[in-house]
Amino acid sequence: MRRTSEDTKAAILAAARERFASDGYQRATIRAIAADADIDPSMVMRYYGNKDGLFAAAADVDLRFPDLAALPRHTVGEALITHFLDRWEEDEGMMILLRTGVTDEAVAERMRGIFAAQLGSLAARLVADPAEAPLRAGLAATQVLGMALCRYVLRLPPVAGMSRQEIVDWLGPTLQRYLTG
Repeated sequence: MRRTSEDTKAAILAAARERFASDGYQRATIRAIAADADIDPSMVMRYYGNKDGLFAAAADVDLRFPDLAALPRHTVGEALITHFLDRWEEDEGMMILLRTGVTDEAVAERMRGIFAAQLGSLAARLVADPAEAPLRAGLAATQVLGMALCRYVLRLPPVAGMSRQEIVDWLGPTLQRYLTG
């Protein structure tokens, strides 16, 4: 059966996400990704131009925040950490950014941009003083990214062994303070 161009692009992206997540940006190759997608490497270049273009498409992440401003104010921290746990556990794009962002400056810059724009915008809607939003969003990011790195990448035993509820119970109040305190 012949693939449509949309099917081919989807197969390339799926293979790229898996390869970038497992091998990182530097070690992943166009040839390996093409082999995983069962296509010729020239097709990857046709649709995405180069490895950077493919990575940008594979790691295009929308943090998809729930409307936290609509929640009771005292539940914002708990809702945010629960949301991030769901995202880290279900979204390969998030894992790609996390794993490769610590070793590749271009990826780190992309991650900084995503968190500054999206978490910064969320914080601006929650904090009393909008001038504090970037700082508060940055502090919230330290908790979320640090937890994700320790739990999902480094698999630090105390953190990796915690239940989701334990993480929510520990980090929820800190995020609450950063965003509403």
